[in-house]
Amino acid sequence: MNKIKKFEGLVAAPFTPMDRNGHLNESAIPEYYSFLEKNGISAAFINGTTGEGVSLTQREKQANAARWSECLKNGGKRRVINLVGGTSYEECIENAIFSSEEGISAIAVVAPSFFKPDEEGLADFVARIGESVPDMPVYFYHIPVLTGVNIPMAGFLKRISSMLPNFAGIKYTQEDFMDFMTCLNYSDGKYDLLWGRDECLLSALALGAKGAVGSTYNYAAPLYYDLIKSFNEGNLQKARTLQLKSIAMIGLLGKYGGIATGKAFMKYVGLDCGKFRSPVKNMTEEMYQSFVKDVSSLGMENFFSKK
Repeated sequence: MNKIKKFEGLVAAPFTPMDRNGHLNESAIPEYYSFLEKNGISAAFINGTTGEGVSLTQREKQANAARWSECLKNGGKRRVINLVGGTSYEECIENAIFSSEEGISAIAVVAPSFFKPDEEGLADFVARIGESVPDMPVYFYHIPVLTGVNIPMAGFLKRISSMLPNFAGIKYTQEDFMDFMTCLNYSDGKYDLLWGRDECLLSALALGAKGAVGSTYNYAAPLYYDLIKSFNEGNLQKARTLQLKSIAMIGLLGKYGGIATGKAFMKYVGLDCGKFRSPVKNMTEEMYQSFVKDVSSLGMENFFSKK
């Protein structure tokens, strides 16, 4: 693989659109892709946590990836990273090869969460998958709060860098800033470190992050681009104020039950993605009306993405 083409700016982790019966709604994806493009999103990270990848069948994950890739191939300007899975490396390899054949920009792998590996085992797992697509950039998705695999990435990065020539970087979703900064500067900053915690993006920018992947970038991209602009201009007071707005917005996720609240935000900005699959709890209509009032009270209308 040639020099790593790093992702900069905001990478949205899209919600997977579902119809009223809870089935994959592929027809909604072109509009979703255009929506992200219109709001300045630099790329899409599909089939991840936000995209309910673990709740999709193998066929659904591939159908989802194919439709996003189709948008890219039909003149789209936003690259697509596909999370190929992380429990069965054979299934991951199937999805990786499928991604390559479909023209996906890059793949990502998450740690196995049932039989949990150590550092050596994790590197072997990722390398097995990455070797199947030697011309594709391969990322590791580090999210120990969900996988239970809490291995420092600095050691993993050193190990995988000698095993997998097409390893490109890490989607880093943990608040270990020391480990993150170590990885960011490993091998003269060779690898692409994408920050994965929207609520503390400002802290990551201060350490040198240039790209970030998150769910709230789907519906509040203007807020974060204003935050990044303020930081780059040295206006830290404004950047802090904007980060606090992000924190207040993200606080509603906790108030209304967690990750499914993100789809309520999407409905609020005009893109209905349906509901999350069981066992994730969705809002009732009564709760949604209360949610709308709370969103309005944030005073953030100018910071939401526009359809």
